[in-house]
Amino acid sequence: MPKFMFIYHGGGRPETPEEGEKVMAAWGAWMEGLGANMIDGGNPAGVSKTVSASGVSDDGGANPVSGYTLVNAADMDAACEMAKGCPILDGGKGTVEVAEAMEM
Repeated sequence: MPKFMFIYHGGGRPETPEEGEKVMAAWGAWMEGLGANMIDGGNPAGVSKTVSASGVSDDGGANPVSGYTLVNAADMDAACEMAKGCPILDGGKGTVEVAEAMEM
């Protein structure tokens, strides 16, 4: 079965401990709903640096990626349907980029 990456953009940190608990509960429920299709629940992304042939540059925290998850899905349409339930979409504060993790 193909693997797909959910790459999260945007979102934000909860402002209160209570809000944090609510957000974590929503993420936990969504991930639980993915069941055996979830390969790796992923993690939030931290501050990044960019490495190129000319060296390493400090992006100053400009990383557009806020986290990731890796799932199994029959095809791109099925993966997009799974992503539609992601809590980062609540309130229009974030997006989920869906891409197939190509086997090499």
